[in-house]
Amino acid sequence: MKKQWWNKKVAYQIYPKSFMDSDADGVGDLKGIIGKLDYLKELGIDIVWLSPIYCSPLADQGYDISDYYNIDPVFGTMEDMDTLLAEAKKRDMHIVMDLVVNHCSDEHEWFKKACEEPDGPYGEFFYIRDYREGDKLPCNWRSYFGGPVWDKLPGHDDKIYLHVFHKKQPDLNWENPKLRQEIYKMINWWLEKGLAGFRIDAIINIKKKLPFADYPVDREDGLSSIDNMLAEAKGIGDFLGEMARETFHKYDAFTVGEVFNEKDDELPLFIGDGGYFSTMFDFAETGINKSPNGWYDQAPVTANQYKEAILKAHKRVEGIGFLSNIIENHDEPRGVSHYIPKEDLSITSKKMLGGLNFLLPGLPFIYQGQEIGMENFASFDSIEDIDDCASKDEYQTALNAGQSVADALKAVGHFTRDNARSPFQWDDGVNAGFTEGTPWLRINPNYKDINLAGQENDAHSIFSFYTELIALRKNPIYSDTLVYGKFDYLFEDVDNLIVYTLTGDKQLCVIANYQSSTLNIKLPFEIKNILLSNVDRSLAGSSLSLAGYELLVVEI
Repeated sequence: MKKQWWNKKVAYQIYPKSFMDSDADGVGDLKGIIGKLDYLKELGIDIVWLSPIYCSPLADQGYDISDYYNIDPVFGTMEDMDTLLAEAKKRDMHIVMDLVVNHCSDEHEWFKKACEEPDGPYGEFFYIRDYREGDKLPCNWRSYFGGPVWDKLPGHDDKIYLHVFHKKQPDLNWENPKLRQEIYKMINWWLEKGLAGFRIDAIINIKKKLPFADYPVDREDGLSSIDNMLAEAKGIGDFLGEMARETFHKYDAFTVGEVFNEKDDELPLFIGDGGYFSTMFDFAETGINKSPNGWYDQAPVTANQYKEAILKAHKRVEGIGFLSNIIENHDEPRGVSHYIPKEDLSITSKKMLGGLNFLLPGLPFIYQGQEIGMENFASFDSIEDIDDCASKDEYQTALNAGQSVADALKAVGHFTRDNARSPFQWDDGVNAGFTEGTPWLRINPNYKDINLAGQENDAHSIFSFYTELIALRKNPIYSDTLVYGKFDYLFEDVDNLIVYTLTGDKQLCVIANYQSSTLNIKLPFEIKNILLSNVDRSLAGSSLSLAGYELLVVEI
């Protein structure tokens, strides 16, 4: 693999609405982010990914963009964005934005013009079809947010349009070269402005299997998962290759794809040298136990399942390219609450999970609050207490399947995106130090115990552990091995034990006892040096008695 400028970086995702509020309106903003750049620099962050800050009616929290060339006033101004880019550059940091081009907002100028003249040039920017009440829909795909992917075109009783997400997110027709050129022009405009690159949202959806057709019904709603269509869609590489050539490659931009359903033989095309993207997220863990029936039917993740997912994912791409590693993001539950049994949640187990994931081959991404061990909400009293639009459909799906109100709410409460989108917990003061106003989303009541101020000066805190992880990855003695080393794993058949090695000019080993019980193991090598541990351990040989949730990073 060709070495790239971003290989040794550490990335951090900011959900702007919930990071830091500078003007007491209860919503995080760009000035709030600018004020915290020194914090991110102290932590050791190089690349900062901002979830959408473009103009948007916020039907899906900014992933419904009404103007790609402007900042939504709730977050600030373009002048604030220019300041952020300049201040980040002073600190040798790189800003990455979300690129959301599978769909736009129904309030975007393109869609408004399409509604005015469906048979005109902007009608071809979308998937618009003739339809009369009582007609069969062009296909029976289920929207990601529930219900059919077709809706009435505003102002037209005889036409419908496609939206695979929210009905206020009409899908863009990538088959239209004029649409693609408009997208490429916008991307280059941002890169000229000084943006370092993009996180590419929902990009696998831009290629539809045409002509539209039905797939087997898989729920009582008479619809079919859109995954069935995506499995048959061919030719997305034509679009992605063209986009990379017309934009990213011209600027040596950093790009990370939100990619699902890619096949093994496609990996070099996606993330190999000269690929469509610099890297793509590893979603193997987030997909564990996902059920076509819905959230209510998803079993808890076990240590062995987590082990199998991370090891296979990274062996799969070895020698081809980099994965970007996450334990959580704005769409997932808090990682520590999802991957660690509730009864085992502790500083020790949180450190184990963080270190285990962070030191995998590839690019580590930290989601805001992960570095202090932020957790899911303990519970919700009612579905009305949840803001996330996707959760409403999942709640109704659970009820329709015969779940009780309590069980449906419990399932949705675990997976709702509100868990990750609740405001950052800066301190134990009013509103967790996030805002002097009324927070746009409820703050997790545990902020009194879990907050940055209580951890910054504590050498044993989760925050301090993350700073140690980052410092280790950047240590010139070990960085080449951690970033480029050959990846392998041991003890594959031992339950709840994860051991992997990274071999370069040094040989390093990461050892994790993923359970509450003590585990005795005999290593096939001697430990030369302990580089990092989440427990009080100073000596180690080849025979180890690992405490519950102990993590060891050693040189061998």
